[in-house]
Amino acid sequence: MKITLDHVTKRFPNRNKKIREDVIAVNNFTFEIPDGKLIGLLGPSGCGKSTTLNLISGLEMPTAGRIFFGDTDVTNLPAENRGVGLVFQNYALYPHLTVLDNITFPLGNLRGQEKLTKEQMRYKAMEVAKLVQISELMERRPSELSGGQQQRVAIARALVKMPSVLLLDEPLSNLDARLRLQTREELARIQRETGITTVFVTHDQEEAMSISDLIVVMKDGVIHQIGKPQEVYDKPCNLFVAQFLGTPPINVFEGQLRDGHVFVGEDAVLDIESKEKRYVYVGIRPEGFIPDENGPLVCSLSKIEVMGRDTSVVSTHPAFNGPAIRSIIPSEDVTGIGGETVRFRLKPAKVCIFDRGTQATVNFKVR
Repeated sequence: MKITLDHVTKRFPNRNKKIREDVIAVNNFTFEIPDGKLIGLLGPSGCGKSTTLNLISGLEMPTAGRIFFGDTDVTNLPAENRGVGLVFQNYALYPHLTVLDNITFPLGNLRGQEKLTKEQMRYKAMEVAKLVQISELMERRPSELSGGQQQRVAIARALVKMPSVLLLDEPLSNLDARLRLQTREELARIQRETGITTVFVTHDQEEAMSISDLIVVMKDGVIHQIGKPQEVYDKPCNLFVAQFLGTPPINVFEGQLRDGHVFVGEDAVLDIESKEKRYVYVGIRPEGFIPDENGPLVCSLSKIEVMGRDTSVVSTHPAFNGPAIRSIIPSEDVTGIGGETVRFRLKPAKVCIFDRGTQATVNFKVR
């Protein structure tokens, strides 16, 4: 099911009576979600991503704009008539019901020609339980399940009616790190096998990038960038997107373009075709540093942190905006790093330049 949001805006009354202006949670949101894709809505807390999900589900009505499922305008259609499946952060399972009864609960509300017998409901529940790999848990109650198992029950309950759209609101945030990794892989598998259009809300950029076909990066209710995860990571449209994506985060320096060079402080770190003079921010991804005893970027070495396959070289520079530069280097390339300074040359593809005023990306070509 293709979903189209056409100039959708959602305002809420401001609870601060001294401020008369409404709070704009979603601001002129326009985006087409392709049929059968998994879309990650990504942004910091309070950016409007959960409100956007609620607008798609029908739990909230937009102040302005229209929402379409396929060619059908569902803007004013109640949530129960939209054919959506919802999975929340807290799972919202019924503690007194078994796993089987939790999964079949939505089917018990069907009426008319859609009404199912108990045998039909059980069959559908068992089919979806196989999909999420909880067939052996059907007689247990939620209190007898782990967090990951409860999450799978919640997903099964959302899928049992085979919705046109599956909406997931921070579904993994209550899980520990290892279980979160395992469950997000399961989510991606389930989405591929069912082909259901899925919208996944998270503030965890690694989570969104690992399983999404497209990511939508939001801030203050506004879309900043839409694209394939790797494209957005490699070519952010502005400094906010660049800083939000990536672990460790991008290293940002005060710099300047002049005389055909990119300067970081007084270090000419790249040769470029442009001769313009301009004050900029220079962003370097952690993996964009190459140790080189003749490298143009000279940093003061703080420490070396061994992480197994990779090593984190921690250093400082007068032009750096932050406490410490983190460079991720393959462990076999760290030999020879020591002393008070460390020199790097840079991978041009891992360097981003931003205008100092607008913070928009500045395109450049390396000579």
